[in-house]
Amino acid sequence: MRTPRSARPARPVRSLAAILLAAALALTGCSSSDDSGGGSAKSAAHGAEVAAGPGKADSAKPAPKSPRLPQNAIIRTASLTVEVKDVAKALQEARTAAEGAGGYIGKEDTTRDAGGHERTQVVLRVPDARYDAVLAGLQGTGRLIDRTARAEDVTDQVVDVDSRVRSQRASVDRIRALMDRAAQLSDVVTLEGELSSRQADLESLLAQQASLKDRTSLATIALSLSETPVRKAAGDDSPGIVDALAGGWHVFVTVLRWIALALGAALPFVASAALLAPLWLRVVRPRLPRRREPAPPMTALGPLPSARPVPQPDAPEQGRD
Repeated sequence: MRTPRSARPARPVRSLAAILLAAALALTGCSSSDDSGGGSAKSAAHGAEVAAGPGKADSAKPAPKSPRLPQNAIIRTASLTVEVKDVAKALQEARTAAEGAGGYIGKEDTTRDAGGHERTQVVLRVPDARYDAVLAGLQGTGRLIDRTARAEDVTDQVVDVDSRVRSQRASVDRIRALMDRAAQLSDVVTLEGELSSRQADLESLLAQQASLKDRTSLATIALSLSETPVRKAAGDDSPGIVDALAGGWHVFVTVLRWIALALGAALPFVASAALLAPLWLRVVRPRLPRRREPAPPMTALGPLPSARPVPQPDAPEQGRD
């Protein structure tokens, strides 16, 4: 029995559908293989980067710097005594040198002695970097009489104070944070007292820190300027008549001064004696008991006659036989 013609076209349709399905599966497999291959490649690349990454990253990043040690904190002080011909001019030069170096005049005191010589004491504050230059310049203003210099290393003290300041600030911040979270009034009062105490300690540390910074950044130079005494000309050392008169007058005045001092010291005693003498003569002495004269010796016949001087015989006349 033959198949009808209307049923024959079904085979080509099924075959075409089978071909399209196979092609679709083939395309899907290719795309999946490509994706898996790409993913494996990316994974391998990532693994390679991870394996090689630390070395490359370390080479790319800058090497860590070693901790920076603080520079030595040194307090420098000096004292100079210089003889100059003109104190005012030398003082102006010292002021100019200090201000030119970036410093200032801390204290100034000017006096004049009995001989009329002017003397000035001044304190200069100059930056530590210009300390040596300013000191050398001040020595050249006149004749150097005396010089002392001192350098004190306070690096450990500066580091200690800085560390304590940081710790105290952190402590104050913690107390303030606790105050913000405090709910009871008693806790607030207690924390306020603790905060006041820690703030006082912090202010004291800050004052020490500022003092150390000032003394280490600026050196101190105490300068004493005095006028050079007037000297006699050469060959005029022998004394003259004026020198003799001046010396004699000086001795005379000195003697009068000592006599006046002696009289002044004896005057209270003389005045006391002058007041007591009339009192003694008029009041005390008349009341004193008088001594009785001794009675003449007595005998049974009466008192003995007093002895009379024996008359002397006349001398013989000269020339009488």
